[in-house]
Amino acid sequence: MVASVLAARGAPRQKQRLCIVWSSADPDVAKSTCFMYALNAKRFNWFDEVHVIVWGPSARLLVKDESVRAHFNAARKMGVKMEACLLSAKSLGVDQEMKKLGLKVGLMGIPLSARLKSGWKVITF
Repeated sequence: MVASVLAARGAPRQKQRLCIVWSSADPDVAKSTCFMYALNAKRFNWFDEVHVIVWGPSARLLVKDESVRAHFNAARKMGVKMEACLLSAKSLGVDQEMKKLGLKVGLMGIPLSARLKSGWKVITF
């Protein structure tokens, strides 16, 4: 109720932000769930910002599977921001390949925690 009153008075709308934590090594989950939702959330403006964090086994899948990479690239071209967890990528031996894909690879615990604390919507696949 308060939000609708403030909106009616011209108060600025708070940005709607989504962070998807993608950790599944299943290519079907990647293509038909994670990237499909991320791409459409951006395409249809369901959220102002859409980020995907590649974390865990999904890092190896992204590096090894060309069809998954095609979906990843389509979402990125649509404006979905992509990041990857450095520690999990290193533990799987794919950190250098992830960087070659143009991913921002870094420590993700603090950024994810900050997003959770500041009201981002967070989902996992």
